[in-house]
Amino acid sequence: MGRRGTQAEAAEAELAQALRSGPFHLALRTALSVRGLALHRVQHRLAQRGVKVGLTSLSYWQQGARRPRRPESLRAVGMLEEVLDLPAGSLTRLLAPAEETGRPAARSLRSLVEGPRAVERLLAELESPADGGLHTVCHLERVLIGDRRELRSRDSHHVVRAHRDGVDRYLAIHRGDTGCDPERVTVRAFDNCRVGRVRWHAASGVLAAELLFDVRLRAGDTYVFGYGFDDGTAGTSSEYVRGFSFAGGQYVLQVRFDAAALPVRCRRFTQASANAPRAGQQELTLAGRHRGVHLVEQGVRPGILGIAWDWT
Repeated sequence: MGRRGTQAEAAEAELAQALRSGPFHLALRTALSVRGLALHRVQHRLAQRGVKVGLTSLSYWQQGARRPRRPESLRAVGMLEEVLDLPAGSLTRLLAPAEETGRPAARSLRSLVEGPRAVERLLAELESPADGGLHTVCHLERVLIGDRRELRSRDSHHVVRAHRDGVDRYLAIHRGDTGCDPERVTVRAFDNCRVGRVRWHAASGVLAAELLFDVRLRAGDTYVFGYGFDDGTAGTSSEYVRGFSFAGGQYVLQVRFDAAALPVRCRRFTQASANAPRAGQQELTLAGRHRGVHLVEQGVRPGILGIAWDWT
C-alpha cells in the first residue's frame, strides 16, 4: 500500500473516532477536512437538496460557537451526513441530550475523585478552567510498580486536538497512594513541552503541574507531548485509576511490575463515579518479558477506568 493510501486510512480512522466520541463541532470539522469540502461547496450541495443554511451558521457550527437546535437546523445536519458521506445519524446523535444518548457529555470533577476539594483548590490556584480547550485523540500511559510494591513512576504520551484558539498548556494531576509526599514527587517533561507552575496539597497526596507547549495552538490543531511523574514516596499500591470528565479518544494503560514484586491477580474495571460500584471487571493475565498488564479503551466515556491487583 502506498503512502497516499496509508494517509487516507489514517484520516478515515480519525474521522470515525471523532464521530464516535464527539463533540459535535469537532466531528463536523474533521468530516469537512477529510472530505476536502469548503463551506461554500457544502452550502451549495445542501441548497440542491432543498436545505438553506448560511455560511455563517456553518462556520459557527464547526467552530463550536453555536449548536444546531431549531428543527430546520437539525434537518440540515441530517442532510450534512449525506453530503459528507457519513453514516446516517452519526452527527445528529452528537446533538442529542445526555438522557437520550445514555452517554453524558461531561462528568463533574466531584463525581470522579474522592476528596475533590484539594484538586479543585489546585485548579483554582493555577487558574485552570474545567475544560482546558483540548480534546484527547490518544493517550498512552505506562505505570511502573517498584520492588517495594510502591508506585514508582508513570509516563504519559499524549496526542490532543485544540477546540479553541490560543491553547498553550495542559494541566496534569498526580494523585499518589496513601502516604504519598507530593513535595518530593518529581515532574518530568520530555516531549514538546516544559514544566511550568507546580502546586500540591500534602494532606491529600495530590500534585498539579502545568505543562507548557512549545507553540500556541489554533482550533483544530493537533499536538503531541510527553510527561511523567517520579513518585516512590508512598506505601503499597494496589490499583491505578484515571478519571475522565469528558468523552475522548483512545486510552491505553499499561502497568508493569518489578520482578521482585509480582501480584497474584490483576483485573480491569470501570466506575461511573468514585462512589459507584465497580463494573466491567475483567481478569488480566500477567505475562511477557516486561511482566505487565494493560487495557485499551477505543472511545473513552466520562467516568473512571482502572486496573487493580492483589499481592496475596
